[in-house]
Amino acid sequence: MRISVVVPCYNEEAVIDESHSVLYETMKSNFDDFEIIYINDGSKDHTRDLLNKISIAFAEVRTIHFSRNFGHQPAVTAGIKFATGAYIIIIDADLQDPPSLIPQMVEMARSENANVVYGVRKSRDGETWFKKQTAKMYYRLMNHLSETKFPLDTGDFRLIDRKIADVFNQMDEKHKYIRGIISWIGFKQLPIYYHRAERFAGDSHYPFSKMMQFAMRGLLYFSKKPLTLATNIGLGLVLLTLMSLVAQFVKWYLHPESMIIGWMSIFTAIVFFGGVQLLTIGILGSYIGNIFDEVKNRPEYIVDEIVG
Repeated sequence: MRISVVVPCYNEEAVIDESHSVLYETMKSNFDDFEIIYINDGSKDHTRDLLNKISIAFAEVRTIHFSRNFGHQPAVTAGIKFATGAYIIIIDADLQDPPSLIPQMVEMARSENANVVYGVRKSRDGETWFKKQTAKMYYRLMNHLSETKFPLDTGDFRLIDRKIADVFNQMDEKHKYIRGIISWIGFKQLPIYYHRAERFAGDSHYPFSKMMQFAMRGLLYFSKKPLTLATNIGLGLVLLTLMSLVAQFVKWYLHPESMIIGWMSIFTAIVFFGGVQLLTIGILGSYIGNIFDEVKNRPEYIVDEIVG
């Protein structure tokens, strides 16, 4: 039974040699038939050259080079498409998710007849308090807003079997939110708990701005509730305005001398309602933007070269 490992890479020259050494030793020690697929997502450093050397030196390794940087999720998508194993493990190259856990994931999938084994982080080293708390809030907000329930405190580090991979490869949608899609597919999915280490070397390629974009992608692709929320806010503000007008009329009727005409209240109301309108339009525009990207039907990624 072949085991495939998918490793997306972007500017990983500082860690890729050590990462491959640990990953290859783990696979060679535990499995007779395996493949490692590196996806070079348009790296601008020496990652391409290092991966080419690895792919030539090791028969079990293949590298897929993109024509430019398309993003982490398209890289994982390509890896799943090219993988030939009965089980496919998705893992990043930074050694935060331990390759040593792969044999346990495979054994759990076999013994429990599970289609997915996803990693759940019990603790996270090398990350700020702010990032940990925002990530915690995000997963819980997603579960509250989405029609699909997602496991908490998980990333893309997981095992999927061939049944899941075949269903996933049929999905042509762009801007995939992979952990959400795999949860949506269903079948038997089990957690495995682990300690997430600090990056072995280099810097994170997910600054706060990219994390926000990724969070918005998951929210907009798996929930229509933001549209409902915008509608409810608009309705609530209309009712609030009507109540305010009635209150002002009653006050004018009973105590006309107490009425003070000023520009501040008008200015505040205009700014407030204008902000709400722009927020609502922005939410609607995000959904329309996603539709726009889908109907163009451009490829999710472009392969430049395959080595190995």
